[in-house]
Amino acid sequence: MTNDNASDHAPRVNFAKAAPKAFKALIGFDAAAREGLDPALVELVQIRSSQLNGCAYCLHMHTADARKAGESEERLHMVAVWREAAHFFTPEERAALDLAEAVTLVSQGGVSDEVYARAAAHFDEATLARLLALIFTINTWNRIAISTAKVPGTDERVAR
Repeated sequence: MTNDNASDHAPRVNFAKAAPKAFKALIGFDAAAREGLDPALVELVQIRSSQLNGCAYCLHMHTADARKAGESEERLHMVAVWREAAHFFTPEERAALDLAEAVTLVSQGGVSDEVYARAAAHFDEATLARLLALIFTINTWNRIAISTAKVPGTDERVAR
């Protein structure tokens, strides 16, 4: 059996240093997406997409951010099974988590009209657009972290 831990890989490209314009553009897109969104909702969405994508680096980062923002351990443990633990989450959070799953797993059937309508029932058009942008950005960050073998627990961000 092969041990495929990120620490076992040869060093990979440092995306931020090698593509600074692209990195800076993504930082700006991410900031614009978050604007006006509930910080707890932001973290829940980022956690769920990171779980689905198998991005340990981002999952570690966003669960830590959620804790710093006051999120309970109980709810953090329930994100992966939010449908079965629906009572832990508000209707808006459930709609956002459902949308995050559909967009993250878009190749497995797209975003159904039902999922989209449920999100649209809870968020005005501008908020829904920013929520979608947030989901796009976390999926991009997940792909960067996984592709470049970022090691969980080595968050290099400057405090936001």
